[in-house]
Amino acid sequence: MSSHELIDSHQHLWVMSERAYDWIEPSYGVIYDDFTPERLEPEIGRSGVTGSVLVQAADTYEDTFYMLDVAHKYKFVRGVVGFIPLDRTAEAARALKIFSKDDYFKGVRNLTHNYADKKYESDDKWILRPSVLDTLAIVEESGLAFDYVAVNEAHLANVAILAKKFPKLKIVIDHFGKPNIAGKVMEPWAGQMSELGQFSNVYGKFSGLNTASAAGWTVADWQPFVDHMVRSFGAHRILMGGDWPVITLMDNYVEVWKAQVAALANYSEKDQEWIKSKTAIEVYGLKG
Repeated sequence: MSSHELIDSHQHLWVMSERAYDWIEPSYGVIYDDFTPERLEPEIGRSGVTGSVLVQAADTYEDTFYMLDVAHKYKFVRGVVGFIPLDRTAEAARALKIFSKDDYFKGVRNLTHNYADKKYESDDKWILRPSVLDTLAIVEESGLAFDYVAVNEAHLANVAILAKKFPKLKIVIDHFGKPNIAGKVMEPWAGQMSELGQFSNVYGKFSGLNTASAAGWTVADWQPFVDHMVRSFGAHRILMGGDWPVITLMDNYVEVWKAQVAALANYSEKDQEWIKSKTAIEVYGLKG
């Protein structure tokens, strides 16, 4: 792969006029809209991104089938992280068997950060339920990656348990676990990430930092958090993602990518290559 590769390992698409995304409400403003590949493609070209991974935005099969369909039609898509019902093991195994027939299917995710919301399950430890663990054992055996949406201290504590229980499961922490960049608060996040960095099967996704930042953020606001992740995990376990269209809540795709690349400027060329592309290629098994 070229050293000039830049992989966006975290892109969403949703077409609310065609299928359900029950967490997106009118109060979300600009993202309460249809976000299609046609709308994204020009942004890809202007940002320098050379390939992308589409990531589920709904706990539905419809969302995953839609992403797979897009992957077969648009050259910039290199992989899909889709939904299987982690808490329904037999059904999940059947779904995994079907989805895995498609070479673009590279990983699984559920909207687990929502399950602590009273609107849903109200359970920060949902991912540790016995039925979910049974399903994750199947995912581990499949070799697929598992993206985990961790947004608080309890979620990050879950990752340590999963990493020990499933040492061959590639666990990707989305959005660096959403540190409190706006408040410039490093702990307890930094201590937990130092611990998680000791597990060779855990990865950190450099994505979604702009929406964890205060308005008017700069790269300097991100730098301590990025540097801590790279120190804790090593460049070979950090990958990048744009989190479009969620990032449009504060900024735009091109601006965010320019900032993310700038945050890597002081790293060696080898480390930059890992973070920009090689880690994502390795984690998701992406092809050219």
